[in-house]
Amino acid sequence: MNQERKIIATVDIGTTKVVAAAGQKHSDGRMEVLGVEKAVSTGVKRGVILNIEETVTAIKQAVGALEERLDVKISEVFAGMAGYSMRSFTNSCYRFINKESEISTFDLDQLLRDSHRLSLEPGEKIIHVIPQEYSVDKEHTEKNPVGMSGQRLDGYFHVVTGKETALSNIEKCIQRAGLKMNGVVLESLASAEGVLTDEEKEAGVVLVDIGGGTTDMALFYDGILRHTAAIPFGGNVVTGDIKEGCSVLFKQAESLKVRFGSAMSSLAREDMVIAIPGMPGWEPREISLRSLSCIIQARMEEIVEYVARHIERSGYYDRLGAGIVLTGGGALLKHLPQLIRLKTGLDVRMGQPLLFQEKAFLQEEQAGEPYATAVGLLTASALYASPRGGRQQSLFEEEKLEAPLETTAETAPRKVTKPKAKKSRLNREVVPGDLFGNLKNKIGNTFAGMFDDDDVEM
Repeated sequence: MNQERKIIATVDIGTTKVVAAAGQKHSDGRMEVLGVEKAVSTGVKRGVILNIEETVTAIKQAVGALEERLDVKISEVFAGMAGYSMRSFTNSCYRFINKESEISTFDLDQLLRDSHRLSLEPGEKIIHVIPQEYSVDKEHTEKNPVGMSGQRLDGYFHVVTGKETALSNIEKCIQRAGLKMNGVVLESLASAEGVLTDEEKEAGVVLVDIGGGTTDMALFYDGILRHTAAIPFGGNVVTGDIKEGCSVLFKQAESLKVRFGSAMSSLAREDMVIAIPGMPGWEPREISLRSLSCIIQARMEEIVEYVARHIERSGYYDRLGAGIVLTGGGALLKHLPQLIRLKTGLDVRMGQPLLFQEKAFLQEEQAGEPYATAVGLLTASALYASPRGGRQQSLFEEEKLEAPLETTAETAPRKVTKPKAKKSRLNREVVPGDLFGNLKNKIGNTFAGMFDDDDVEM
């Protein structure tokens, strides 16, 4: 990477395309997008890498085009991670504070480290542990309780986990492409940073990113991330339904969806028929526009139902003042906002990368491309990125922490007394020989010492 210009580069490995983006962060904290390039992705399905070589080729093409465009050498990148194997939940932990002390950043760091000590399923790895809010003595709820007085500090964290094999495959593809992976970010968080405003996060909003293989969502309220999810359906599933329902090729089904598709069959013309050129020796096939829209609507309603179910599960359905923001290639489907508004009762708007609005550098043929995730990674990498997908600690792992300058009774090292382990049956002394004789001696010794004062414990 060009160190003089301090360029930040990201790679979004999607089901249909790989997007590489580069940006430059200024001294005032503003991120400037320098360029975006893409390449066709064929080695990924539903957000999971299935073909290493094809994915590596796509990464090289996207990054190579970006290097040629900016005339720089990119050596380090941040990567996005998604897929149906992702899992998220809320975890809480607490810590007692010395009465004579006040809450410090050291206490918050301790809670964050404690939240990494989770019992996960085999093969899982922690991707993110994101602080949500804190409560002091079970009464006050604060975003930043540093400086407050209290005896008990509770912390609530949003934990995102993923399959360790999926993370290893992403890193392997990045390395084989001649790059170093600085960290990974959940793609729904990256998309949220790319299209959502602070006001929307404060009022309550759901970011729905409909990609080719998955639909990722992130829910914010009061400026805090409350819920994330990955739904294993995307635009390719809709294309597959059209292929099967209309008996056409996959590329023809994709063209039908993009050019004539509608998410609401009631708004499609009933008298319009589409003619599809047939294969050599076969006559053209005619498809009703209303029938095509019925196929698309059935699958999109299923995706919307999953989104609504996750919103209900989060408990914030009635507090989403900003409604739903759509992004991703699948969100470009005609009349989709109307369908979602009808099924959920929430306001819907189409999201565009905020950084693009500040600097319109894209060519005309790229203006409609959904680059929210790749561009959002530029900002999200500084907020959420964890090196190589974070670090999972064992429940009993000892960690070295830098103690504060003033050692208090709370932060002073404590001497932990380990309970004595009970002697295993296999390690007990076995006395061979006369069974009844040995038993008789033991009983006699027991009754002989029953009334000794030294053996009585009150």
